[in-house]
Amino acid sequence: MNILLMNSARTWGGTEKWTRMAAETLAADHQVFLAYRREIVGNRFRIEKYRLPCLSHIDLYTLILLVRIIREKGIEIIIPTKRKDYLLAGLAAKLCGITNILRLGIERRLRIPIIHRLIYATLADGVIVNAETIKQTLLLSPFMQKDKIRVIYNGVDIEALKRLSQPPAVKPYPFTITTAGVLTDRKGHEFLIRGFARFVTHAPEIAAGLVIMGDGPKKDYLQNLAKSLGISDRIRFTGFLDNPWRNMASSDVFAMTSKNEGIPNALLEAMYLENVPVSTAAGGTAELIRNNENGFLVPYGDEDALANILSLLARTPEYRRVIANAAQNSVIKNFTLEIMRQHIVNFGNILKNRNTIMPD
Repeated sequence: MNILLMNSARTWGGTEKWTRMAAETLAADHQVFLAYRREIVGNRFRIEKYRLPCLSHIDLYTLILLVRIIREKGIEIIIPTKRKDYLLAGLAAKLCGITNILRLGIERRLRIPIIHRLIYATLADGVIVNAETIKQTLLLSPFMQKDKIRVIYNGVDIEALKRLSQPPAVKPYPFTITTAGVLTDRKGHEFLIRGFARFVTHAPEIAAGLVIMGDGPKKDYLQNLAKSLGISDRIRFTGFLDNPWRNMASSDVFAMTSKNEGIPNALLEAMYLENVPVSTAAGGTAELIRNNENGFLVPYGDEDALANILSLLARTPEYRRVIANAAQNSVIKNFTLEIMRQHIVNFGNILKNRNTIMPD
């Protein structure tokens, strides 16, 4: 198949990482192309790509360019991955008679019926989501059809992780907690820092520290928060890292304390690298983590619960290793890149065949 992935992001994040992984795994057996907006995204892809302006949800010049790419390259399936891309990709697909599959990696209520019916039902042939909870949220809208939504879990490139995580970074603290993600309110870093501060207050004798990988608009606020709580010497802000996996490889615990998520790539990668996952039950994480078996779930905002889990893990290294091993095995069994590729291809073929008009 000839597949066009579309991503108009201004910065690099989890959706962009998924787009790159999808492109690389699909390119093994298919012709895959990328339409992108910013070089920070496009420069990370090794496939044939086209830079588009993507000035708005209905940028006519971008639509014309999209149609041209689809026709010149014989595109059969377009997969837009950002909300801004959905309408443009849908219109281009209808004009060219190809299959349009939206990809959505976060819970989203469709609250504008006229517009959302057009984008998600009329123009979209299918929707890929990475968690059952996201699918169920979409189905709250009466115009969404169950058979048009497919749960395809994110995949981990295990061979790449093995290579990129070596050698592990020097461990900054005897008991190291890491997290990764854009520093925005939705990612819940404030909750993590406050819960970590409570843990440190209750167990000052434990040589523990928190490594926060990522950049974003909340960085200054979070750094000032750490100072005000008296724990700035226990927290490292690394900024954005091209390779966060060496830090994960030397970490004990990976914390994902978001208000809303699908199933984050970073969480899966950290689990494969034998971090104990500690996460809020946000979006799809509850589908990944079995509490007290391969990780721990905490209610968002419950600082005491978070502090207690960190204290337990810091004081019981053997138990920590058991949970970390179970976390790694969960990823190997259910979340490989090959599994993700097969499901994308199968769903694409089903939708393509459904759209084929048989002659009389």
